[in-house]
Amino acid sequence: MIGGAERRKWRDTAVMAKARPIPGLTGRMSYSDAATATIAVRSDELFDHAAGVLDVTNIEAVHAMRVATRRLRSVLEFYEPCLESEQLEPILIQVCELADVLGQRRDPDVELEALAGFAAAASEAERPGIERFIDRTSEQQQQANAELAQMLEQVEADDLRGRLAALIAPSSAAESPAESEAAAEGEAPNPPGAAAGAPPAKSGWLRRR
Repeated sequence: MIGGAERRKWRDTAVMAKARPIPGLTGRMSYSDAATATIAVRSDELFDHAAGVLDVTNIEAVHAMRVATRRLRSVLEFYEPCLESEQLEPILIQVCELADVLGQRRDPDVELEALAGFAAAASEAERPGIERFIDRTSEQQQQANAELAQMLEQVEADDLRGRLAALIAPSSAAESPAESEAAAEGEAPNPPGAAAGAPPAKSGWLRRR
């Protein structure tokens, strides 16, 4: 059984799930360029947090990866107007599924940490009952970890990282004269959803806005 003091040590020394800054992101960037920069960082953030996530002794790794899935989902939804919906939808579905499985692993992690604290403060008479709760929750944790391992294998098999990279790859279509002129003059892009003067969507993964 994992003791409360040991769990507190892991918690105190764990790297917090802080959002990484987006290099070069400014208010003068085009909407699609901002999408490219932001989604790239949030994607890397997600997969970097996958290291050690199946180690049940490092419970903050799951928390960090779960937070990363939420951030990635948020930016994908925010930049949806300039992304190809047919490609975006299955990516969003898998990101949400991954977040759900991470949450199922996270719940017993948190419960075990609390139970360890209760056990440390409990009387001799109370401790056996708490230990039974710990044993049951540990089984749930192992089951959730097995499901997470399967989900991670599926993510790798489906090449989620590669599909995210392709989603934000610049369109191969040629830039229209109007877009070229606007870019040369340094004009700010129309906001997503704007009708007047908005450049037409291109074929390809990223619709330039």
